[in-house]
Amino acid sequence: MTESRLAGRGLVLLGIAVLAFNLRPAAVSVGPVLDEIRDGLDMSGTEAGILTALPVVAFAVFGALTPRFGALVGPHRLTLIALVGVVVGLYGRSRAEDVPSFLALSLLALAGMAAGNVMLPSLVRRHFPGRVGLVTGVYTAALAVGLTSASVLTVPVGDQYDEWRSGLAVWAVTAAIAALPWLVLVRHDRRIDHAAAADTSVVGLRQVGRTRVGRLMAVYFALQSLQAYAIFGWFAAVYRDAGFSDTTSGVLLGVVTGVSMPLSFVVPALAGRLTDLKPLVVALFVCYPIGYLGLIIAPAGGAWLWAVVIGCGTATFPLILVLIGLRSRTPNGTAALSGFTQSVGYLAAAVGPFGVGVVHDATGGWTLPLLVLLVLSLPLLPVGLALSRQQYVEDELVTARES
Repeated sequence: MTESRLAGRGLVLLGIAVLAFNLRPAAVSVGPVLDEIRDGLDMSGTEAGILTALPVVAFAVFGALTPRFGALVGPHRLTLIALVGVVVGLYGRSRAEDVPSFLALSLLALAGMAAGNVMLPSLVRRHFPGRVGLVTGVYTAALAVGLTSASVLTVPVGDQYDEWRSGLAVWAVTAAIAALPWLVLVRHDRRIDHAAAADTSVVGLRQVGRTRVGRLMAVYFALQSLQAYAIFGWFAAVYRDAGFSDTTSGVLLGVVTGVSMPLSFVVPALAGRLTDLKPLVVALFVCYPIGYLGLIIAPAGGAWLWAVVIGCGTATFPLILVLIGLRSRTPNGTAALSGFTQSVGYLAAAVGPFGVGVVHDATGGWTLPLLVLLVLSLPLLPVGLALSRQQYVEDELVTARES
């Protein structure tokens, strides 16, 4: 490999990593300062509910539109456009003086984030077809770091300047920095434009939805998203009700997310090298029932252990992301599979925290909500095992056309 080509691949890898880092702050930076935002903008409870629901809406709607837009304008151009949307949305909402503007600009930032989410697996497949597992590990680790950074640093940054507005605006700066490599990388789309002249076919989401791989991937993603959003939304309250202070409860939740950071790199890299994914699927799956049963039986005495175990279970998410690349052969097929998987899957994310809240309000405790989460985690095993064998969405699309 020539030195110039090696440098080019290095720039692509850098671009993918910094893009991934910036695909969570738009969603998670609001939570730590939500009370301050509500006070500053005189936001009602209903409006706050709309704000917290916007990420799921953006992931579902704009994620579904991304593959077709990527085919029309080029994947690298769309990635740059997405990052510009994140920058404008994040900075604009930090200066907004009224609720409608804040919500609209939040939606713009989240739309850019949704597009980036869908494009990442396709970009990995396009530039690193022989290193899908390793490079997916790089970007899923960057996702985890970005999520944790936005959760932890938004408040301290705001405290140093003008409270919540600076705490939100800082993530516009990191997104602007992330856009710089893509100003150069858009040149790759010129070659794609020439190739597209010979093959204008675009894999549609409906086509993917008719394949077994597409449906299994969407269900797997939905089941995992439901678990993750329920954990992120309610486990601090679970720990508080177990007798821990607010600070310790936050630290325990941080353990859950922190454990996933190294695993976000290890799991995809391992999956890319394994010929049989069944042991990995089983190992991640068993963490959920063990962790939930532990929290039910010994919520205080074993809290730290259960936090680690459940954190390992959440590493199912990076496994699913690498499967998007491993269960498709082409960049276009990867983009379509990613769009279908994430747009359908994220809709289920809202069911998790909402359902847990309803069951908790009805029972006044956490035993039944945790049991419900345990039961809902069980289908992860058969679905994951079904996806463990080598199969490709493009092959099923060809079969469907011929039949």
